[in-house]
Amino acid sequence: MGEKIMVVDDEVSILTLLEYHLLQSGFEVVLCTDGEQAVKLAKAETPGLILLDLMLPRMDGLEVCRQLRDAQLTMPVIMITAKDEEFDKILGLELGADDYITKPFSPREVVARVKAVLRRSNNTGEDHSADSHKTLELADLKVFPEKYEAYFKNDVMELTPKEFELLLYLMRNKGKVMSREQLLNAVWNYEFMGDTRIVDVHVSHLREKIEENTRRPKYIKTIRGLGYKLEQPHAGGGTE
Repeated sequence: MGEKIMVVDDEVSILTLLEYHLLQSGFEVVLCTDGEQAVKLAKAETPGLILLDLMLPRMDGLEVCRQLRDAQLTMPVIMITAKDEEFDKILGLELGADDYITKPFSPREVVARVKAVLRRSNNTGEDHSADSHKTLELADLKVFPEKYEAYFKNDVMELTPKEFELLLYLMRNKGKVMSREQLLNAVWNYEFMGDTRIVDVHVSHLREKIEENTRRPKYIKTIRGLGYKLEQPHAGGGTE
C-alpha cells in the first residue's frame, strides 16, 4: 500500500468516488466528513497528504487548515472548493494550503494533482546534480535538502512543503534577483499560472520566521519592480 491520503468531504458520493480512484492508484485512504473530525484524524493518522473540502460541517476547511498548521502538521493540503473566488484562494494559502482544485473535477485530475504534489514534496526541486544534496548555509540559516529540514539559529523551522521549496530555491540562487514569475514557475509549476500574489504570501511567511523586523528584512529583500533576492544579512536591513 502506498502513501496515506486523507479525504475530508461531507458529500458521501465524492468520498466514495475519490476513495475508489485513490485506492486504484495504490494509495491508502482515510475518510472523514466534518472539520472537527478532520483535525483529530490528521493528528492521529499523520497522512502524507490531505484532500480538504472548503465547505464542511462543524468547522470549515480554512479553519481546519489553520489548526493543522498551528499544530505544526506540515503535510501538503489540497483544498477542494466549489467556489472560485480569489479571496478564498489567497486566504487558504495564507493559512497553509499547498494547492487548490475546483469542483466539478475529474477523479483522474485529482489523482494526478495528488501525485504531483507528493512528488514535489518528496523530491524538492527535482535536482539530481552532484550538489543537489549539499547543505546550504547563509548566516543563521541552514538548509538540508536530503533531510528536508531547515534551521534558523540552530532551531528547526516549521515549514509547509511549499515554504520549504521556496526557501530551498532561494538558497540555491542566493545573491540573484529572482522575479515573481521565475519563483512561481519553479516552485508552483503549473498551478496558479500568472497569479504572482501566491509568491508574495509565501515570502511573507518565510520572513515571519527569519526576520527580526519584517518591514526591514535583512535576508529576503524586495527588489522594486523586479522580484526578490536572498542575500547575506547586513546591519540595518532593507526597506519594504
